[in-house]
Amino acid sequence: MSFRPGGSRGGASQAPKGYIPGLGRGAAGFVTQSDIGPATGRPKSVTADGAGGDDAAGAATSSGTGSRAAELRAAKLAMQKMQKAQSTAAAAAAAPTPFGEAPAGYVAGAGRGFGGSTHTNNDGPTGSSGPAMEGSLFSGKDESQFDDDDDEADRIYNAIDERMSSKRRKHNNEGNNNSNNPSSSSAIGDQFRELKEKLADVTEDEWAAIPDVGDHSLRHKQKRREDVFTPLTDSLLESRSKLNADASAGGQNALAGTAQVMDGTATSTAGFRTNLSGLAEARSTVMSMSLDKMSADSASGQTTVDPKGYLTSLSSTKIASAADVGDVNKARLLLKSVRDTNPKHAPGWIAAARVEEAAGKTAQARKLIMEGCEVCPDSEDVWLESARLHSQDQAKTILAAAARRMPNAVKIYLRAADLEHHDSTKKAVLRKALEANPTSVTLWKAAIELEDADDARVLLSVAVEKIPHSVEMWLALARLETYDNARKVLNKARKHLPTERAVWIAAAKLEESQNHGEMVDRIIDKAVRSLDKHDAVVTRAQWLKEAEAAEASGAPLTSAAIVKCTVGRGVDEEDRQRTWADDANASLSRNAVSTARAILAHSLSSFPTKRSLWLQAVDLERKYGTPSSLDEVLAAASERLPRTEIFWLVRAKEKWLAGEVDTSRNILTEAFKANPDSEPVWLAAVKLEWETGEIERARVLLSRARERAPTARIFMKSALLERECKHPDEAVDLLEQGLQKYPTFSKMYMMGGQICSEDLPKNKDSLDKARKFYQRGLQKCPNNVVLWCLASQLEENVADYGVGSASAGVTKARSLLELARLKNQKNPELWVEAIRLERRAGNDKLAISLMARALREIPLSGLLLAENITTSPRVEQKSKSAAAIKKCPDDPRVITAVASLFAAERKNDKARKWFERAVVLDPDMGDSWAKLYAFELDAGTKDAQEKVKKRCISAEPTHGELWCKIVKSMSNRGKTVAQNLDAVAQSLRDKMRLN
Repeated sequence: MSFRPGGSRGGASQAPKGYIPGLGRGAAGFVTQSDIGPATGRPKSVTADGAGGDDAAGAATSSGTGSRAAELRAAKLAMQKMQKAQSTAAAAAAAPTPFGEAPAGYVAGAGRGFGGSTHTNNDGPTGSSGPAMEGSLFSGKDESQFDDDDDEADRIYNAIDERMSSKRRKHNNEGNNNSNNPSSSSAIGDQFRELKEKLADVTEDEWAAIPDVGDHSLRHKQKRREDVFTPLTDSLLESRSKLNADASAGGQNALAGTAQVMDGTATSTAGFRTNLSGLAEARSTVMSMSLDKMSADSASGQTTVDPKGYLTSLSSTKIASAADVGDVNKARLLLKSVRDTNPKHAPGWIAAARVEEAAGKTAQARKLIMEGCEVCPDSEDVWLESARLHSQDQAKTILAAAARRMPNAVKIYLRAADLEHHDSTKKAVLRKALEANPTSVTLWKAAIELEDADDARVLLSVAVEKIPHSVEMWLALARLETYDNARKVLNKARKHLPTERAVWIAAAKLEESQNHGEMVDRIIDKAVRSLDKHDAVVTRAQWLKEAEAAEASGAPLTSAAIVKCTVGRGVDEEDRQRTWADDANASLSRNAVSTARAILAHSLSSFPTKRSLWLQAVDLERKYGTPSSLDEVLAAASERLPRTEIFWLVRAKEKWLAGEVDTSRNILTEAFKANPDSEPVWLAAVKLEWETGEIERARVLLSRARERAPTARIFMKSALLERECKHPDEAVDLLEQGLQKYPTFSKMYMMGGQICSEDLPKNKDSLDKARKFYQRGLQKCPNNVVLWCLASQLEENVADYGVGSASAGVTKARSLLELARLKNQKNPELWVEAIRLERRAGNDKLAISLMARALREIPLSGLLLAENITTSPRVEQKSKSAAAIKKCPDDPRVITAVASLFAAERKNDKARKWFERAVVLDPDMGDSWAKLYAFELDAGTKDAQEKVKKRCISAEPTHGELWCKIVKSMSNRGKTVAQNLDAVAQSLRDKMRLN
């Protein structure tokens, strides 16, 4: 419901007297821009009784100004109007109303947010009759409310108004005075007044002839540059017509049509029409002509363009970016500055030409380099660069001019010879060059390489006369001559070059080629003395390099002679052995076997009793020598060091492997004479007879050895022989005899227990004998882990022998292993045996608990970590493998377990890689070799299997749990490494099939 004066809606009554809409709801008066008026100048028109609305706004502004002061005056007048309206509203509110009298101090609307001033004016609620605001900003206040601050504010505003008015008056005066000055920015329109007036005289034709302004901005510069059309020259058209008469006619017509089309496009307003079909026709004709030109090579007649890859190559063409263009421009400016500063600087011309070439402007590059040839005519590089940039025919002309300018420039002649396609012309160029440069070694070499043997000999004979200081020419001539003439040539070379060692070495090689071995040593010795006489400094390292080079060229005698005469130069007496040993190893690392052999031979001649040198020589001959050379070294070593058994034994073994059993016996007989009490010699003789089937001779030798050189190993080998011959009682007696003399030798207790265990199925009393052997062994050797494991396995398997129950046996075996762990703390073998015992007994949870305890006690044990990987569930194997590798990255058992995991997942490449890593880490671990061989049998090729077997045979592994278990069983006695490898690998494959 709302009230409007003069009417009603919906039956509403008239508004009460003094009603002001919205005043009771807290409405407050406000001033808008429409109340103030625009800021443009208006004439001041204020009536005597006051102005309202627009008149007030006009009164608030000064003539021709829109300043801040004028707006402030208008705001003052609006405030007076609002104050008068509020006073009128207050008076009306004081009249009698239907609601009764207002309490004292009541302000209408103040409780609902009314923020207007309570001051009233005498001019009524509208304020339309108040006087115009003049002077103070606070003219609406009473005089008693003015203070000094208000007066100061009035003075400041008046000063600001006066200052702004003076500036405007000064600006207007300057504009009037400078109206004829075209440089004044306030009267820009007046500057062109006369020109605008003259436009009235311009005719219509003159107006149409005015050109377009165009767009000269940088972003369209490149586009305009691409739109430039360059017409083809007459010479180019004539060259095309010579290639193909038919195509030339069509090409000329098409090109004419193209020119006509371009003219018509440029001047379309003159009446020409664009012929797009002619333009396409011209483009196809030009492209076909270009392809025909490139497809017919004038020199060879073969195509030089790949038709299939032509469009592909076009699509892969690099388009220079804006950054590249900027870089090229910078390079141009820089190189231009270089050329201007120092025009004789040849590299500056070359660099400028190459910049243009890189930018794709070959013509500009050729022009620059030709200018460089004129400015720097004595620079070889500039001429060569010019020849490179030009075509082949032009390059020949350029090089000819360069040769006339610089007849001593060798590079010019060589480049000119390279441009020729026939040997005859190349020879002519090089001979011309030699006439101008008879002392150039490079030119002589190039010329000689083009000749056959006879002509080369003639040229070399002339070359050594022209350049006698060139050792290469002398040596080349000596190689082409016969033996007698070569000796003469080398003697002449020695006279001209007395300080050149290459001449002496060449003479030694010449004598060696004629099998004059004694002359080689004499020549090298004379060479060393002659060079010393002429003060030619040749170091020991340089002589050794010459020796290795001589060996590489097929002259081992010369190499040995050089080593013999020079290896001791500059080496202190106390450092000779170590230095020579290092030299031999260094030569072997460079595959200089003959040089290393010569160094060791010289070392052994100086130190004949050094065991390490003899072992190094034996190792060298075993790897790189022949059986005869190895036997010679071993014989010499045995003669020099007869008390060293290793040389006798190795020599006897080599002869035995070669099938010379009698020779091997004779060697061992000589070894007995030199070492009558040597256990290795006795055992080697026994093994020789044993392996060859001479059991009685082996038994006799063992009996003599027990009398003359009794040792624990002699007694053990004697018992082993009887055990293999199926004589267990004699074997046990020999073990008892040995234990009486050597009670702490654990292997005899193990063998005794095993012999008794083998007899258990037949004799129940053997169980007590086996237990007694193990018990005695554990008392004498409590730290032997293998003995504890054998004793626990005996108790575990008592049920298999028909004695006792399985649970009782497992319980007793468990107690033995617990006792073993108490006496041998942190031993992984005992923990693994205990875990496997529980798994065999079916106690998987107990096995897992034991594994956790073991890993806490020995967290870095490779054996335990590998066992944990193997026995864990499939879902846990990867995580446990990663943890094991972090803890033991170089343990072969862990690496083998990870490799087996990859092999089970059919990741053959990874498995092979990890197996290879395991055998490299420990070649003596037989289990790694067996698992690798089993893997190759399942997933590899025949070649890979044979390679693994050969490597295993050369490594001769002796350790490994499964390896030792199978190899040392009585059924595999006497088998070779290859046979043992097959047996262990087959066992692994059978186990994998069962799992």
